[in-house]
Amino acid sequence: MRCVRGATLAISATIVLLAHCTRDASCSDRYEYINLPKAHLPMYFRRFPALEKQCEADENCPYRTVIASQSYQSRKNGCWGYEDGCTERDRFANHSCHGSHVGYVKTKQAQLDTFYSQADFGFVRDQIRETRIMCEPQFPHDSSLECSKYLRFCRGRNLMLNFTDLAARSEPLRYKMDVLGPGQIGGYCRLHGERLRDELQHISPLQSWAPELRFFQRLERPPIEDGRCDVVIEKPAFIMKIDAAINMYHHFCDFLNLYASLHVNLSHVGGFGTDTQVLVWESYTYLSPFADTFKVFTRNPIVDLKTYAGKVVCFRNVVMPLLPRMIFGLYYNTPIIYGCENSGLFHAFSEHVLHRLNVRMSTRPNDRLRITFLSRQTRYRRILNEDELVERITSNPNYAVQRVSYGHDLPFVEQLRITRNSDIFIGMHGAGLTHLLFLPKWATLFELYHCEDPNCYRDLARLRGVHYLTWERDHLVHPEGEGKHPERDERHAKFTNYAFDVDEFERLVAKAADQVRTHREFEKFLTRGKVHRPGKKDEL
Repeated sequence: MRCVRGATLAISATIVLLAHCTRDASCSDRYEYINLPKAHLPMYFRRFPALEKQCEADENCPYRTVIASQSYQSRKNGCWGYEDGCTERDRFANHSCHGSHVGYVKTKQAQLDTFYSQADFGFVRDQIRETRIMCEPQFPHDSSLECSKYLRFCRGRNLMLNFTDLAARSEPLRYKMDVLGPGQIGGYCRLHGERLRDELQHISPLQSWAPELRFFQRLERPPIEDGRCDVVIEKPAFIMKIDAAINMYHHFCDFLNLYASLHVNLSHVGGFGTDTQVLVWESYTYLSPFADTFKVFTRNPIVDLKTYAGKVVCFRNVVMPLLPRMIFGLYYNTPIIYGCENSGLFHAFSEHVLHRLNVRMSTRPNDRLRITFLSRQTRYRRILNEDELVERITSNPNYAVQRVSYGHDLPFVEQLRITRNSDIFIGMHGAGLTHLLFLPKWATLFELYHCEDPNCYRDLARLRGVHYLTWERDHLVHPEGEGKHPERDERHAKFTNYAFDVDEFERLVAKAADQVRTHREFEKFLTRGKVHRPGKKDEL
């Protein structure tokens, strides 16, 4: 019975997305809320078969031709992986575990299952299965609140948040656990207080919603109808506690978890729509070199706590997404089992972002491998003989080499276009290597030197399913100095600069090139570029 009620709540929480589209005079395309990559359409329409039938019958539906295509029909049974009845054969993508399971789990199947639950759509599946009603509506227009285990993901309806005390607070609010106090968050519903208290185990700013929801109270009257709200947010809203927005590695934890949360919440056709409101849970005005990524999720301006300081705000429909630093979360604290790679969730996220930001694979005039060399313009981890390394590989006629600096003067979407069209991506350990999320399937990430942090980008590459390579012979890398942590008097390999043996560098680039050229997806890509096949535009 609980599952049925939970599903009903989710549908009510997302139906507003479609309603906004059909009411808005500027929404000329009835189907614009879909806007998914072609490869994602079979999973989407399988989840909403009535919409698929409507689209097939509607000559104005932009997806009608795709649905009728042979490639779509061959994948008509496709599913993301978290749906009931989704078989392993029909999943959007299947990971692989070539490494031995011995010493980690008892069987190879257990190894596969563990990776799927830790780092793939199995993680989404588990959030859905764990979701329980915390505040139960008795009538359709009551408030509601439901959350997954440890309050990592929550969604609610007709909730009140009281920000009146914030008007008197002068200190900047970021990573604070006292934004709300007793009685400053609540709804008109039957509160399961003990159930809620049982989940208050991860009270930390970026690990759960426990710091806020521990103060949740049952209101005596519906807050919106009772006139208690200074502001009513009618659009579906996401409240986000974000990690370091200046750092790509950390900020994309926010975006990846927001995307995963769309799937946890996906119970209506408008679940991927962008007529939404994002409230960042801090008083700093949101600024980030990666801000364009929010366009993937909302077409409206980002707001912060200053926007509503001194006001009582009510949300018709609100989602509190998965957080960037959850214990055993995605992807900052993901404990990836040994020997596995290629998460369908990460692959889908990459395609979703690239599609929404209109980043495409460009045509090639020849078969030369495209090598992108990421140059650091920072105090530490600079490459002392960078010119010599670049000159050596540029002289190879089989390579097309470009040296780039992904600084603030190069728009982020343009950075993504360069990355997307790279076969080999080379750079020192640093947040810029997070671009690996958007490399082609066949690409190799060459982390020139991991600075004694070998797992960070190797594991992220495993999640994305791209080949990873790093420096192999320590005696051929030469640090400028020992390296000292700027705040602690201790040796630290990340706080110095390095020179590299040129011959060894050339050997490793050739090794990466062999990996790319023998990759099945690269061979298919080159073949598609040379051979025109009718109906190509309808392929998934």
